[in-house]
Amino acid sequence: MSLIIRQAKTPDVKNIRAIIDEYAAGHRLLTKETVTLYESVQEFTVAEIDGKVVGCGAMHVLWEDLAEVRSVAVDESVRGKGVGHGILEVLIKRATELGIKRIFCLTFETEFFGRHGFVEIQGTPVSPDVYTELLHSYDSGVAEFLDLESVKPNTLGNTRMLLTL
Repeated sequence: MSLIIRQAKTPDVKNIRAIIDEYAAGHRLLTKETVTLYESVQEFTVAEIDGKVVGCGAMHVLWEDLAEVRSVAVDESVRGKGVGHGILEVLIKRATELGIKRIFCLTFETEFFGRHGFVEIQGTPVSPDVYTELLHSYDSGVAEFLDLESVKPNTLGNTRMLLTL
């Protein structure tokens, strides 16, 4: 097994779509429109084994010192083989290189993220001024982060977690 973890490219979007759809069908991830995947392809990292994309994950910057890890998922055929860990480690490294101090996620996989230092949180860990600025974002992930009532019907009941770098 030759595992390569790399920055996603536009031709990878079809495979990212398939992996996300597999998780969305089981209500483990929110689905994303294909156009959104293309618009955010630069945020994605993919894992490939023998030339086949088998995992993905994205890091979306929310603020000066804050980012969200999104859409971390691996093909069922490679679950438990370290692919997800490799993706998350690359995303954390990229966040550090960008100057990010905290990484947020919404997840059902609390043990997985906990092994990387993420801890469960309540509320929104930003100052009132930053909170007000983030309210201007059109990104649904930012609305989830802010725990806005407007997105409550769309939440899956997942856990809010934070990693401080």
